[in-house]
Amino acid sequence: MDHTNHIRLAASELTPDVLEGATVYGADDHKVGKVDHVHGAGEGITAIIDVGGFLGIGAKPVAVPLAELAFMRDEDGDVHAVTAWTKDQLKEMPEHRH
Repeated sequence: MDHTNHIRLAASELTPDVLEGATVYGADDHKVGKVDHVHGAGEGITAIIDVGGFLGIGAKPVAVPLAELAFMRDEDGDVHAVTAWTKDQLKEMPEHRH
């Protein structure tokens, strides 16, 4: 996916209502997961990303600092994120538990 024409979200838009459900693309520009929910507040805020699985079944939730994700809108207004992490790297992370 070419992200060059996508508009990066302003800090005021980084809210759970906007971010939850966003597709996350990895370093190789392949889909690595979806944002399940946002956890915490301030500088310690993390996105809980469901990685792997099929149609949400068997996905592993992992916590990634929000600062390591670039959230943007595409031409259709859909929000997605880009990260330097690969799917394999995210799968190796410890599972997030509530």
